[in-house]
Amino acid sequence: MRRPAPHGLIAALLLAISAILPAQAAELPTALSAYKGKIIYLDFWASWCAPCAQSFPWLNALKSRFGDRLTVLAVNVDEHQADAQRFLEKHPAQFALAYDPKGALADHYQIAGMPSALILGADGRVLHQHSGFREEEIPQYESAITAALGKTP
Repeated sequence: MRRPAPHGLIAALLLAISAILPAQAAELPTALSAYKGKIIYLDFWASWCAPCAQSFPWLNALKSRFGDRLTVLAVNVDEHQADAQRFLEKHPAQFALAYDPKGALADHYQIAGMPSALILGADGRVLHQHSGFREEEIPQYESAITAALGKTP
């Protein structure tokens, strides 16, 4: 599988961050330089996705457990931001959110289904990728995160 170049991450994140969900705007760094050297759990979700709803409590727990060591960034790909807002009223997020209605970031990473997630290393490279969310696979997800955090200088 072809992996996108790290420099493409910056352009793609700029597109996604340019349309931040207002309810969580304060959580997103104001400049991408804030991500430099950080491990990022990059999650793609949509309001119509039942497994996405199931994943949000775990994503909140990740943010709480790892704090500043791990950036949890969830990118919504709904065409209409109001759909995302209704979802968030039922499934609050305690992590950073971005709105990407044109799917530029999802296209960049060749995301085929929801939810899908990537773990990006401090250098911006993809260290791990998975599609779907299954509670029985949480130990595998967390193992990949822990391994990525162990590679941080």
